[in-house]
Parts: sequence; structure tokens; C-alpha cells
Amino acid sequence: VTSQGLPMIGCECAVCTSTDPNSHRTRTSIHVVMDGLHVQVDASPEFRLQCVREKIAQLDVFILTHGHADHIAGMDDLRRFCDHGAKAVTVYTTEEGRKRVSAMFPYAIGDRPASKGYPAFKLVDMPRVLEFPQGRVYSTILPHGPIKTLGLVFEEKSSGKKFAYYSDCKAVPPAALALAKGAAAVCLDGLRPDAHPTHMSIAEACAAAAEIGCPVSYLTHMTHSVDHSTWSQQLPSGVQLAHHGPRL
Repeated sequence: VTSQGLPMIGCECAVCTSTDPNSHRTRTSIHVVMDGLHVQVDASPEFRLQCVREKIAQLDVFILTHGHADHIAGMDDLRRFCDHGAKAVTVYTTEEGRKRVSAMFPYAIGDRPASKGYPAFKLVDMPRVLEFPQGRVYSTILPHGPIKTLGLVFEEKSSGKKFAYYSDCKAVPPAALALAKGAAAVCLDGLRPDAHPTHMSIAEACAAAAEIGCPVSYLTHMTHSVDHSTWSQQLPSGVQLAHHGPRL
């Protein structure tokens, strides 16, 4: 789990110049492993660096929550996983996500790479439930300004444990709240202390975390207005800030 990028270009605020490594975050991507099935959610502009840092060498499923640049810009680096299988990576996403991928990567749409070393994407609408021998991935729709984004809940077959991932949303609707109930952990959009028109503030994210009631909740997608050490002391019990590379 990682969070929104810092430092900002040309900024010398206390957070951007902080020596605390937890206050220097790349943009949001997560990698979920269920009984050996590797699911990548989104590909931030730093996706290649994140994979190298976390030693991610396998990808079986790719889910794009929505087509905004900070979640899609790293998709060209999926070419490495196309090399491994000599076939396209199936991209599960929304209608908006499909259109954005097609517009940004027209050279990569197809069942196979144009040649070795090229990416290839097979675009598929994300269903309400993705079934695999290793478990299930449930999807729900979250409000994110003028578009909708995918909220995801992962359920591993062997353990029965669930993990909910609700990034980039202004609220967690009742259906999404119900879907996340019983999860061992949830990761929630918590952009900044102040209100924002398309993202949850830290207070709104904490309220959603309380409603869901997971043992632990992580806030992600923070801006440079969120100092890690300062805010970690102010959050309610059971709520934490995400940072580089935590493994749940």
C-alpha cells in the first residue's frame, strides 16, 4: 500500500523538506496476493519503481479503479508482464477506464503484444464479482466527482479473510459499507485535513472507518499537507496512515 506523491515540484514546505521517509510517498498502487494469485490495482507513474522496490515479479490480474493520470500513467510498464506470458494483460475496469486506456495507449490494445517488449491490454468491464480458485474480488461503485471509481473487496479462499480498498472517493455509500463489513482491514481515501469536492478528508475517512468497523484502517492518497508523524498521533485508535511498502 502506498500513498500520494511527495515532495511536490518547487515546494519547500515542512513536509516536502522533511527527513521522515514516511512523509515521502509515491502515488497510489497496491498489490494483493491471495493464495498465490497476484492482483495489481492501478499503476501509478512510479509503478516500475514500486515493483522494483517491493520485488514484484508476478502479475496475474490487473484492475484499474478509474482513468485518472495518477492511477493509469504507469500502465506502459506492464509490458514486462506481457513479456512473461507473451500475451495481453487483461484489464478489468469501468467504461470510463476503458475509454481512457484506449486513448492513452492505442498501440497496446489487442490480444497480443505487437512485438516482444511491447505492452498489450485486453479491456474488460469489471463484474460485481471476479471468481478465481484462490478467492473472490468484489467490486462496488464509489463517487469521485464527475466519474465513478471502483471500490474493491478481496476475499481469500483458504483463510476466508477480507481486505477492502476504497481509494479516490468522496464518500462510502451504503452498499460499499455493507460489502466491507467483516474485513480484516480497509484502506480509505483520506486526502487532506480540509474538505475536497471529490475526495474524502481525513475526518470523513475516519468517520467511514468507524462505520465499517475493521480492526485496522489505513488512510491513503494523502497530499503534502499531511505530515506522517504529526497526523499519526492525532488519528483515532485503529486508524493509520499508509506509507511506502507496508505488508498487511
